Amino acid sequence: MSELDKKMRRVRKLARTKLGIEDLHPGQVEALKAILSGRDTLAVMPTGSGKSAVYQLAAQTLPGPTVIISPLIALQHDQTASIADHHLGEAAEVNTTIGAGERREALEELEERELEYLFLAPEQFNNDEILARLRDAKPSLLVVDEAHVVSEWGHDFRPEYLRVGAVADALGHPTILALTATASPRVRPEIVERLHLREPAIIVRGFDRPNISLAVERFHDEAVKRDALLERVQASETPGIVYVATHRHVDDLIDGLRERGVSAVGYHGGMSAKRRGEAQDAFMNGEADVIVATNAFGMGIDKPDVRFVYHYDIPDSVDSYFQEIGRGGRDGEPAEAVLFYRPADLGLHRFFAGGGKVDEEQMETVARALDRHRGALSLAELREETGLSQAKLSTAVTSLEDAGAVETTATGEVETVPRRKAEKASHAAVEAEERLRAFEQSRLEMMRGYAETGACRREYILNYFGEVPETKCAGCDVCESGPTTVQGNHPFPLRGMVRHGVWGEGVVERYDDGTMVVLFDSVGYKTLAVDFVVESGALELL
Repeated sequence: MSELDKKMRRVRKLARTKLGIEDLHPGQVEALKAILSGRDTLAVMPTGSGKSAVYQLAAQTLPGPTVIISPLIALQHDQTASIADHHLGEAAEVNTTIGAGERREALEELEERELEYLFLAPEQFNNDEILARLRDAKPSLLVVDEAHVVSEWGHDFRPEYLRVGAVADALGHPTILALTATASPRVRPEIVERLHLREPAIIVRGFDRPNISLAVERFHDEAVKRDALLERVQASETPGIVYVATHRHVDDLIDGLRERGVSAVGYHGGMSAKRRGEAQDAFMNGEADVIVATNAFGMGIDKPDVRFVYHYDIPDSVDSYFQEIGRGGRDGEPAEAVLFYRPADLGLHRFFAGGGKVDEEQMETVARALDRHRGALSLAELREETGLSQAKLSTAVTSLEDAGAVETTATGEVETVPRRKAEKASHAAVEAEERLRAFEQSRLEMMRGYAETGACRREYILNYFGEVPETKCAGCDVCESGPTTVQGNHPFPLRGMVRHGVWGEGVVERYDDGTMVVLFDSVGYKTLAVDFVVESGALELL
């Protein structure tokens, strides 16, 4: 028996005795084998598929401590409690809710090998002492939870994650495990690059959730859509989640549901942290049957019995939509995912998309500020120096980093790369941002395609994430009523690499009623008529 087989036998025993898992999922097995072999790993597995169990079990087998970078304090609390409940070893958090004494104690226990798991938010790496203590502790596994937030092409970008790759290098590059429930093929290479993963195992598994039925209801009038949503919630089995795009819609639908006798709470980013916490607790504890929320709610939420996830407003991408509906039916029982679609709602996302745009002059302002100082500046210092908002500054720094003009250090400071002049770098960064805007628009068009398709909705989502359905769909409104489209000519294989004379290289994502969708690196998703492609030779297979 090989050394890896021995480790996996131990892992399976721990899964049964500690976590109550009789059979690990194939994705969990693949990820564990890669990690225990010392390979960096990107595991893309949907909500509820046991991603946390992967690092919990790996930590029991690897010799050194495990450091988990997690974006939410509430999520850190939940994971620490889960580790304690299952007697998996000592776990601690270091975040803004922890006092100096507790933090010092946790770091000392980590150095002395008394601590198995340490949870951190990326902001903690601003502290030189913490970084030094981590380096001395020599962790054997560095886990990046919700790894899609490191990608500017993803749907929940967080610029503070940009330093994680530098942190990994500063720690001597322990084995890295990046975990996410949603990362489309376009996002995965950026995660690998930004986290400095070395020849990683990339595992994409289990995106088919057959217990979640998929449906779209189409409307033209806002008032009719509102009444339909309220009536549907009132008639549905609870608990359930209603996602909306704006704070105003949260307040409006809460009023409407309460008038109908539905026990509902609201959640959005404009509420105080205390009020958000109270609303979340009420929903999680069963005191409220329904929560109406913006996308500020949901990351790390583990409520197994959610019976429906309704979207009053169309999300900005299939990535966002899949992650949000994945919070339904985590107990394996039937759940509903219904999109209440009004084509005019697409304009709201187009408006939001233009809000954070950074022009070339602003990009040059940041580049010149860094050039003047000839050293590292914190984001706070850069903001004071340039006068830009936090959002615009984050966008500018990210774009300049992509253009090779600046680097983000392990402690979160930004410094120039001498070989690039500010003007050239700024121009390249603006071009990169324009490509990002085009990609964002194309992702919204893919979401519109989901809402309007006459083919299987489940296949549409699986194709988007690079999977092909293994079984016939039995759970979407289109297939239940009979598809309205007929599959035609497929001149290129799904996931095949093609080249266009103007847009460059791309990947064939799907076919739908005489059209094909190709994801191009330069411009994002493009829908092309198959007959035109065949007759004109617009694409060539690579």
